[in-house]
Amino acid sequence: MGIKTTSLEPWIKRKISGDSSGENSGVLTRKQIEDYQLGKLQETLEWVSSNSRFYQRLYSGLDCKISTLQDVSKLPFTTSEDVKEDPLDFLCVSQNDINRIVTLQSSGTTGKPKRLFFTEADQELTIDFFHHGMLTLVKPGDRVLILLPGEIRGSVGDLLRLGLERAGVTGIVHGLVTNPELTLEQIKRENINGLVGIPTQVLSLARFKDSKGSSPSLTIKSVLLSTDYVPLAIVKELKELWGCQVFNHYGMTEMGLGGGLECEGFCGYHLREADLYIEIIDPSSGLPVTDGQLGEIVLTTLTRSAMPLIRYRTGDLSRFISGPCACHTVLKRLELIKSRDRVYLTQTAYLSMADFDEVLFDLDKVLNFEVTLTEGGSEKESHLHLAVQLKDSVSLETERRVLQAVDKIPVVLAARQNGSLKVFLNFVSSPEIISRKGPAKRQIRDKRGSVKSVGRARGQTG
Repeated sequence: MGIKTTSLEPWIKRKISGDSSGENSGVLTRKQIEDYQLGKLQETLEWVSSNSRFYQRLYSGLDCKISTLQDVSKLPFTTSEDVKEDPLDFLCVSQNDINRIVTLQSSGTTGKPKRLFFTEADQELTIDFFHHGMLTLVKPGDRVLILLPGEIRGSVGDLLRLGLERAGVTGIVHGLVTNPELTLEQIKRENINGLVGIPTQVLSLARFKDSKGSSPSLTIKSVLLSTDYVPLAIVKELKELWGCQVFNHYGMTEMGLGGGLECEGFCGYHLREADLYIEIIDPSSGLPVTDGQLGEIVLTTLTRSAMPLIRYRTGDLSRFISGPCACHTVLKRLELIKSRDRVYLTQTAYLSMADFDEVLFDLDKVLNFEVTLTEGGSEKESHLHLAVQLKDSVSLETERRVLQAVDKIPVVLAARQNGSLKVFLNFVSSPEIISRKGPAKRQIRDKRGSVKSVGRARGQTG
């Protein structure tokens, strides 16, 4: 039996055709999508040129008329620094029309935060995406526990709950996990069969054992992982332990929380193409790359009113996947996002949290970890401090396995062998989850004074 086409395609077809009844049975084509995107891009350019102080300055003296999608490449980029500098200059509506303000703190201690503004209509777009996108992994009657912040009206968990409700699915906002045992009790008590959450937090639930060393019996059929890089090691373990399907979501606040979603083919995100236009560029030159080539994701919002973003550099690395998807959709596929958190040991050798995620979460005792780099005893030496949270006691064998795992990272092994890196391990034995202030991405903390991490901090995702 073949897999079903992504639920995003019929939804996007209705948005493009304007046929909300769904009676138009014509086949969606790439030409229809691209003609629609071009029209929306032209409308958005007119909108910001008339209403946004930032884009009025940016486009002053420029010919911003576009007649093809390729013409977009002649427009200047927008950056996170632009948004931080004066977010109010991006506004295209009265402040009285703003329904939700999201503040994204910088990863540093002194950097300005980013503020993103949304009208009620902008948030309705997100609810609509959640409604139709989630139908890829749930069906009416299902019960989904939302392990994301949702207490505040308009927050990601709240919007997801509303979207699920429209799909005939009961969404229960739990918030971030702090006590796995209590969360697992709620899953059993409320007959939950679907989860949405942060990869490391969902892993902590799957690896939990009670005082008798037993794992609770659950009936989880689908899991959606979001807000952070999703290690393949975590996906594999969830599938093995729960016998469920594990889907990967790509989104960021700048996108309106939702950007793309895997289908049952599990080979790339299908994109929210009626609301977003995505480009892939060479990070160094800023020029478009050919399809299939790795580059930086640049986004343009097509339907937002409060704070449209045009050619916004995300810093995320990916590529468009050539060829048809197993679900036979006409929508583009974006390769699963590579972690953008880069910390350089030399001019060319760098580390990211994704490097550590893949090797450490493959160890069944590891629940979470933190990575910190400090200056070593000499100018060319760095110290890597790895604080590892284990679900049970520490042993010499555990220490050996962690060090062996870290050495599977080529950059770490090479640096250790040439004497430019020393690794220090610290273990915490606790089944409890270390409290987090929010669903921010985990990043390597670089405390070296002379070497700076490369890359801008990305906003939270939903």
